[in-house]
Amino acid sequence: NKSLRELHELLAEKRNELRELEFKVRENQLKNVRSIRIAKKDIAQILTAINAKRVAAGEEPISQAN
Repeated sequence: NKSLRELHELLAEKRNELRELEFKVRENQLKNVRSIRIAKKDIAQILTAINAKRVAAGEEPISQAN
């Protein structure tokens, strides 16, 4: 039940978190590598919510090639 702006802010936060987690894995500082999978799942859920709101508003959904 968040606005598009809040979803985009949350998406930016999660993408930054994922980038930091991947960096920590490369540096062997991360013990719980499953957190990367969870972050990716969160990003996918946020993108789904954004696209659902766009479709509900009558706009074209955004296709992601990531």
